[in-house]
Amino acid sequence: MVALSMKGSGINLEDLQNFFHHNLETITLLSFPLLFLLTIYMLSRPKPVYLVDFSCYLPPSHLKVSVKTLMEHARRAREAGVCWKNKENDYLIEFQQKILERSGLGQETCIPEGLQCFPLQQGMAASRKETAEVIFGALDNLFRNTGVKPGEIGILVVNSSTFNPTPSLASMIVNKYKLRDNIKSLNLGGMGCSAGVIAIDVAKGLLQVHRNTYAIVVSTENITQNLYLGKNKSMLVTNCLFRVGGAAILLSNRSRDRARAKYELLHTVRIHTGSDDRSFECATQEEDEDGIIGVTLTKNLPMVAARTLKINIATLGPLVLPMKEKLAFFVTFLKKKYFRPELKNYTPDFKLAFEHFCIHAGGRALIDELEKNLKLSPLHVEASRMTLHRFGNTSSSSIWYELAYTEAKGRMKEGDRIWQIALGSGFKCNSSVWVALRNVKPSVHNPWEDCMDRYPVEIDI
Repeated sequence: MVALSMKGSGINLEDLQNFFHHNLETITLLSFPLLFLLTIYMLSRPKPVYLVDFSCYLPPSHLKVSVKTLMEHARRAREAGVCWKNKENDYLIEFQQKILERSGLGQETCIPEGLQCFPLQQGMAASRKETAEVIFGALDNLFRNTGVKPGEIGILVVNSSTFNPTPSLASMIVNKYKLRDNIKSLNLGGMGCSAGVIAIDVAKGLLQVHRNTYAIVVSTENITQNLYLGKNKSMLVTNCLFRVGGAAILLSNRSRDRARAKYELLHTVRIHTGSDDRSFECATQEEDEDGIIGVTLTKNLPMVAARTLKINIATLGPLVLPMKEKLAFFVTFLKKKYFRPELKNYTPDFKLAFEHFCIHAGGRALIDELEKNLKLSPLHVEASRMTLHRFGNTSSSSIWYELAYTEAKGRMKEGDRIWQIALGSGFKCNSSVWVALRNVKPSVHNPWEDCMDRYPVEIDI
């Protein structure tokens, strides 16, 4: 019976077998808690959220307008009595032209059909037409590129800040594509240019609850109803910056979609400083002295934006920065708080955490300020500047045109990390962090495919 013993090891196999036989019940009882805890862990841990693909709306060429054309439209509107009836208000047109010339917008941005005809068409029908063309254009392309059927969508989140008709935009999509009856749909309104990240965060939360499904996020804004026709300078600025645009994003929590997905969502950070009156009031939709509705931008906006951004950075930093940068930030914080109050805040080097930056193309000054404060290079903000130049401020969808630009340039490599950052009324600063799951190629009908050879362009100061 030599097989019952292991020579030289001192271990008797027969004794070992007898031990397990007589203690099987004890071993089984001990294993149940371990299996239970393992099961709880597997069920409760966050489910990965994948970005399968996204699509940005490319407006038709007949909607393109140059700065010269825009100024001609403004003058015709004044002469027709639509805007300003007093010729002394010519300086308002000159004011808009100066803003446009310094805005960083190019000669091919787009405005909707309702604002290119006389008399202007700003009613509900024209507004619905603009939004429908943008949303359905982006969604049609997304469904074609991914092969996903509308009936497979379990979650729908739509954001549009100032245009929220009844039935909602979400209901409009459900009706158009005949989405299923039990779809979880949400319509976010009044949340400004940062709402695109909020919509992603909401979809992420729903994907953690509802397993094995797809979510679609649609981000857009309506220009038709939001053209300001008064004479308040602070309200005229939005006329100069906002343009037609929108994006549709397909998310999934299905593990089998990882193989074809472009990105995985790592973090979302949302900061809201609306409890402070200056933050709450710095960008407000209201009536001017003549009862005409517009969006007022106050002089506190730059200060509020900087403060809210700082809080977002302080929250995001510990999640993404390498240990060396975390320690430097922490040491500076302690020195400033307890020993040297005059010490400047330490700005972490986020270039160590991200390869690509998608900064909301809200305006030239915003991009300049973030480039300076985050110590970024011109290459890091190229996507933001070129998006502003080619498409203007498309509100919450601008960060997706920027991501599409990076893909079209062939710069997105496997493992690259992306920081999307957007600011909006309220006041809010929101971030989403993604990682590329492969070398990402631009999807069919990428919005830059007809002009990529011309970009980047030099922008006059």
